[in-house]
Amino acid sequence: MPLWSQIVWLFLLAIPVACVSWTWTQEEITREIRELLLAKCESSMSILMRKVCYALTCEYCFSHYVTALVLYLTGFKLLREDFTGYLLSGFSIVWIANIYMTYMAIHRTRLKLMRQTASRNEEESGSTVSKGNGTSGSARGAISAAPKEPSLADPREHTVA
Repeated sequence: MPLWSQIVWLFLLAIPVACVSWTWTQEEITREIRELLLAKCESSMSILMRKVCYALTCEYCFSHYVTALVLYLTGFKLLREDFTGYLLSGFSIVWIANIYMTYMAIHRTRLKLMRQTASRNEEESGSTVSKGNGTSGSARGAISAAPKEPSLADPREHTVA
């Protein structure tokens, strides 16, 4: 397989790895299972049990297992046709998948910030308009008095509670 084709496959195979890993470790649909595993992790006396439970709740750790499954199903090898091709592809897919998951985490944080800001602005302008006399002039004053929305260009400017 040509190198450019291998690179395309690398980035494409990382998408389902990131999707499955993120869904299992972060989304609401699997929350009860994660909470059970975390409770088992904290209460178990066995170090092996604690490590296994932790590995199933950490997105980075879990992405290794999903990658192994994807490599088994696809037989994808990167750069070499022997066992080292599997190792190279495995660690590369995990790396790209974790970049995707980091982007998803940043994106979700920004969306949460936007929703909080919109909700706060809505509450503040709603209370200012209700205190006014109901004319359009007071509504314009409420809008102009609302705090300026933060720019989403630089995430370091924001703190999310």
